[in-house]
Amino acid sequence: MEIDQLGDWRRTHYTIEVKPDLNGKDVVVLGWIRDIRDLGGIRFVILEDREGTIQITVIRGKSSKEVVERADSLLTQYSIGVKGTVKKTKMTPRGIEIIPHEIRILGVAEHPLPLDVTGRTPAEIDTRLNARVLDLRRDESRAVFRVEHVALETMRTFLSENGFIEVHTPRIIASATEGGAALFSVDYFGQAAFLAQSPQLYKEQLVVGFEKVFEIGPFFRAEESHTRRHLSEFISVDIEEAFATSTDVMKVLEELVHRVCKAVAEKCHRDLEILKYKIVVPEIPFKRLSYDTILKELEKDGISIPWGEDIPTPAFRTLGETHPYFYFITDWPTKSKAFYINPRTDNPEVSEGFDLMWQWVELASGGTRIHSKNLLIKRLKEQGLQPKSFQFHLEAFNYGMPPHAGWAIGLERLLMMLTGKKNIRDVVLFPRDRSRLTP
Repeated sequence: MEIDQLGDWRRTHYTIEVKPDLNGKDVVVLGWIRDIRDLGGIRFVILEDREGTIQITVIRGKSSKEVVERADSLLTQYSIGVKGTVKKTKMTPRGIEIIPHEIRILGVAEHPLPLDVTGRTPAEIDTRLNARVLDLRRDESRAVFRVEHVALETMRTFLSENGFIEVHTPRIIASATEGGAALFSVDYFGQAAFLAQSPQLYKEQLVVGFEKVFEIGPFFRAEESHTRRHLSEFISVDIEEAFATSTDVMKVLEELVHRVCKAVAEKCHRDLEILKYKIVVPEIPFKRLSYDTILKELEKDGISIPWGEDIPTPAFRTLGETHPYFYFITDWPTKSKAFYINPRTDNPEVSEGFDLMWQWVELASGGTRIHSKNLLIKRLKEQGLQPKSFQFHLEAFNYGMPPHAGWAIGLERLLMMLTGKKNIRDVVLFPRDRSRLTP
């Protein structure tokens, strides 16, 4: 089929803006065909744009021959433009329809479609992800990413208001950010290089000049984990603050989460209705529970974890039943935290590291950083890392590195909390994990 050109047509209204008070007015609407109902003498075409839907009514014998022929050639998911007159009616949910004077077919769709965008025929997540662009036409999918937009907008505003400067650090690096083997290697003009796991070392260095920085961007971890909450490429929201400790940045974190929940609850009514999910804006401050306290709680539930060990997922699920919303776990064992987390001066076996939990899911991790070069070198060696691999980072400690602290939020996990989604792939436009590299 030969498609039409847009020409001089421009949208006059989104569908949601076409209301009964426009009765008798001419409008131009642009979008996709969500549904078609043919009753013989009359054809209803449901046009959808990003804001909603509207009915286009074509009546044989009244509409022009050209309009009727165009309407007869339409199929779902075609991209079309309609120029027509708004008419009040009691026959549609919104009390209006458009009587078309002209229909332009701007893009065609091959049939059968791999998905039903109306949702009447459900599809498994892998089927949806294989046809992701079409899946993103579903109301539920789009609602997720409208929530994400509000969350990101709110975070940037909040951090900027609190004196943080947005920065962008390299994604191609010469050595591991946090140690470990979960790195993607790349050929950098014949040199060995890696995709960054986090902006940790760079954001620490940047506090020397900027004091308070934040970054929102993609990072990469070559983990073998294939669960509903792990990704190989993810968005991290990071901050670092000079002349601060874990106590200071925990306060920033809980205030940010509170602000985001409040903004989504206030601005995303329609999206939350589509998702059938309700956000409860949390009270702050959040509970602070030490690692030792957590072990004692788990012991009462019959779960014994040796001191110093990480907490396994089944134990976290138990904790989530006891603490159903947000809470911090503080005072982690030093050996269980990254080399840059500061040990407590009164008990070096315990660190100034913390995790922010939502039910049983870790949303964020942070702490006071080591700002002594000698102590940092000692911690690198304790974790089996070579200080020479971190020489450029260590050099920053020659220039007056201040006490500092920070944290990182996994945006996708936060978005799962904001939307009620159980699979992290539902909250990523084009997810990357161990088994998925396309689309």
